[in-house]
Amino acid sequence: MVRRLDGLLQGDYRTLFRGTGLDFADLREYQVYDDVRHIDWNVTARTQVPHVRIYNEDRDVTAWFLLDLSPSVDFGSGDRDKRQVLTEFVGVLSRLFIHHGNKVGAILFDGVDEHLIPARGGRRHVMHLMDKILAHPRRLRAPSTDLGPFFRHAGAALRRRSVVFAVSDFVSQPGWEAPLSMLSRRHETVAVRLVDPLEVALPDIGLLAFEDAETGEQVFVDTTDAGFRQRFASLAGQWEEQIVGGFARAGVDALELSTADDLLDAIMRFSGMRKAGAGGTFSGVPA
Repeated sequence: MVRRLDGLLQGDYRTLFRGTGLDFADLREYQVYDDVRHIDWNVTARTQVPHVRIYNEDRDVTAWFLLDLSPSVDFGSGDRDKRQVLTEFVGVLSRLFIHHGNKVGAILFDGVDEHLIPARGGRRHVMHLMDKILAHPRRLRAPSTDLGPFFRHAGAALRRRSVVFAVSDFVSQPGWEAPLSMLSRRHETVAVRLVDPLEVALPDIGLLAFEDAETGEQVFVDTTDAGFRQRFASLAGQWEEQIVGGFARAGVDALELSTADDLLDAIMRFSGMRKAGAGGTFSGVPA
């Protein structure tokens, strides 16, 4: 998959991220061939003339993965759970980065504790990183996850400008938007949201037991009740709006990865939209 993805990107993976491995050098007036993502809006507003930032390329790029391994990520209604999708995504992107001579690191967060894996290069380091993710214990119960402190701690730990992937289902206490925004001001940050189809809509499959992955609380529901399924879909829609709105307030682009998606297709769709200058939340499923 890594070789195929590298071929499809045709060596342009650096252009996938606005600030990847780039140091600010100068400003000049906008020209028709410039990338609109490099427009300096503050200078443009002051001068009333569009200006773009010019960067010097830094060949040494570091990618960091902020990984939410809290209990809710262990959910999956099909052949894969969200943790497996997370692991596959990290494996593919890490191999892609180190294939071009760059470094990768990670901070693992299980809802309670954090574990930092320093950024290094090389295939052996990627294997070490994957082993740490796969071997990380699954917490059966944990306090309600709070991503806010996790993002703040990551911001303090990552001192050099990097590419940051915040990989989570964002099932969290409120307030993670501001720390994520602070992180994105220093680093090129992408939110990678893990979802499962059963979290969006319930099928008619009879009596079903729901369990809160964080607290263990259980409730039985009758999915044959059309009214209940409609209320569930409405609440899921409200939750979706809240999460997507949080990404917008944080000022980050987001890639949505479903347990039912093809990972390669999702990454390529995201890549195409990023290079075209589109922002927002990108689903792995084509429209």
